[in-house]
Amino acid sequence: MSVAPLKLPFLTEEQVRVTSQSLGEPAWLLDERLDALGRVGRLPAESNQLFTPYLDLRQVRFADVDPYAPAARPRPQAATDLEGAAALLHVDEDGIVERVLGPEAAAAGLKIGTFGDVPSDSRQLLRTWIGDGSTLPSDDAFAQVARAAFTLGIVVHVPDGVRLERPIVLRSTLGAAGRGLIVRTLIVLGEGARASILEEQLPAADGTPHDPQAAQSLWWGTSEVRLGDGASLDVASIQDFGAGTVAIVNRDARLGRDAALRWSLASIGSLFHKSRIDNRLEGRGSSVHQVEIGFGSGAQIFDLTSYTRHIGEDTTGDLLSKGVFLDRSRGYIKGLIQINQTARGTDSFLGEFSMLLDRKARSVTIPSLEIDQPDVRRAAHSSSAGPIDESQVFYLMSRGIDRETARKQIVLGFLEPVVSRVPLARAQEHLRELLEQKWPATASAPTAETQTAA
Repeated sequence: MSVAPLKLPFLTEEQVRVTSQSLGEPAWLLDERLDALGRVGRLPAESNQLFTPYLDLRQVRFADVDPYAPAARPRPQAATDLEGAAALLHVDEDGIVERVLGPEAAAAGLKIGTFGDVPSDSRQLLRTWIGDGSTLPSDDAFAQVARAAFTLGIVVHVPDGVRLERPIVLRSTLGAAGRGLIVRTLIVLGEGARASILEEQLPAADGTPHDPQAAQSLWWGTSEVRLGDGASLDVASIQDFGAGTVAIVNRDARLGRDAALRWSLASIGSLFHKSRIDNRLEGRGSSVHQVEIGFGSGAQIFDLTSYTRHIGEDTTGDLLSKGVFLDRSRGYIKGLIQINQTARGTDSFLGEFSMLLDRKARSVTIPSLEIDQPDVRRAAHSSSAGPIDESQVFYLMSRGIDRETARKQIVLGFLEPVVSRVPLARAQEHLRELLEQKWPATASAPTAETQTAA
């Protein structure tokens, strides 16, 4: 089964050129955009034949969205309180709302701003980081759309040896009908640097419920991570966009020798959420620990895909994806571990698990391995899709807990590995509140016939 190329009314060569010119970009960056545009036209929407049957774009109306249209609503008010963070960058459909560096970040030389803010003496460095077309997967059409059509480019640069104790907050608020934001975020940590980042993806604060007949909104983003030798980065993300928003994200990470990366990603909102994570463990001794969850209700669709490529020796991957699905929601959880010939001593595990809470909820889990090097410590995967374990429910009920509370606590415990890794206490509590709010007043338990995915 093949998938046709993406058809996006807003993605044209004329618009790409106009966007680049309006941002005052150098010629090499326009060439990057045009190269990506050509790739989008040639690539299928899903290039992995194993995953092709599980790309479900039926609810997405790209024709609704003009990501270049001017705002039709007031912008949010800036709030200078860092709330325990080292730095804050807040954006919406029209660009930067607020940028604040605390004393720790300013003293350490943290750089956070747009591609255009990069000082003239560092612009060649920016070209080194993204100018060869390799910072996003060349076989992924969605990534190439972001590379071609981004309207906002963000750089977060932590210099060599800098260790930030407090997190950097990257906040996006959007959701106006017919509007969108396409953003590339480049995160670079120098040798021996250490930092944590909290991504907050929130609905516009206008309090207006989404009208299903209204135009959809769009958030299309990237997180392109480059870790120098010995660098360490924690990234936590909370996605809670409104019910009319289509959210698409590519996360691509390249790790140097002994570098360590930890992803903790929670997706709760949006009508359709598509996530692809590419981890390249290039340096000897590098490691990635990844936990991703999706909690769907109504007719939400979550498409969670990860690729982890072991290239250097003695690398470690520990990858866990979990989904909980209510009502008619659907989850497609897909992953691939690749172990190259050069990757002797690899230790890698991929786990994908879904919990179905209603008879019409569906999920597919597809873990896979490609191993070209037999000398590995571990290469394994595991998956399941089914209802709550009734023996666990019975155990809690035998301790005096009613059935519905028992089910709820089991689900929240199932998702807690992501919640516990969020770096700010107030963000942890916010995520727990969002998960609590997803829980319905009543929930029907699926029968054995619904354990397998449709």
